[in-house]
Amino acid sequence: MSILINARTKVMTQGMTGKTGSFHTRLCREYANGKDCFVAGVHPKKSGQNFEGCPIFGTVIDAKNQTGATVSVIYVPPAAAADAILEAVEADLDLVICITEGIPVQDMLMVRSAMNHLGSRTLLVGPNCPGVITPDEIKIGIMPGHIHTKGRIGVLSRSGTLTYEAVAQLTALGIGQSTAVGIGGDPINGLKHKDVLALFNDDPDTDAVVMIGEIGGTDEEDAALWVKDNMKKPVIGFIAGVTAPPGRRMGHAGAIVSGGQGTAQSKIDCMEGCGIKTTKNPAEIGVLLKSVI
Repeated sequence: MSILINARTKVMTQGMTGKTGSFHTRLCREYANGKDCFVAGVHPKKSGQNFEGCPIFGTVIDAKNQTGATVSVIYVPPAAAADAILEAVEADLDLVICITEGIPVQDMLMVRSAMNHLGSRTLLVGPNCPGVITPDEIKIGIMPGHIHTKGRIGVLSRSGTLTYEAVAQLTALGIGQSTAVGIGGDPINGLKHKDVLALFNDDPDTDAVVMIGEIGGTDEEDAALWVKDNMKKPVIGFIAGVTAPPGRRMGHAGAIVSGGQGTAQSKIDCMEGCGIKTTKNPAEIGVLLKSVI
């Protein structure tokens, strides 16, 4: 079992024919069951064409109705990405994974408001994220597939590169992953740490979780408090970044430290206080995880 995606997932790519979308769709289709999983592309001006045998439709709803796809991955440019997300939400897809970086904050505020107004059941991962992978089954995003191995450890991160670092360490130690989820570092995004932790908590094939956060905001603290009250499985953590003066922005767009909250130390203190073992050295993530299992 896994969370969010598996070998039976049917995926469409919004922005499949662009440079980035075509490059990563090709790699995803070459990974594990990708050729069976990636069944459609969407481009309003290229309906009826195909990408390496994969049909392209003019709208998300057409792609869904004609192929059965229930998941979309988005690579469209920042100015059009919010509309692409909303088109997928209005088509009532199960999951939307938005890889696009640089979407204006006000556009994502509009997306959040619209999703709340619609009472949408669609789950959103991202934007500005590497995507989701269930090793040896399916990858949806830009992560390097070869570093992942199938196993029983969930990986959850705001940072794309640190997701890869953690996964590579686990694999080197002979520890496989159930699913790895990059939620992205933008200030307005979809699934939060605690949302993904809840999914891992309910997954019978996940035994423990690596949670990687960054400075800025309180999402990691919220997740830690949720872990303390609800999590049945070990969680280890790492916070990327260093403290910054109040109001100073560092790293991801979501990394804003203000009023003493959102610093690396405040997050670490909260996580440790809630029973999550942490390390300040990213090179020790794998070893720390091994120590709790």
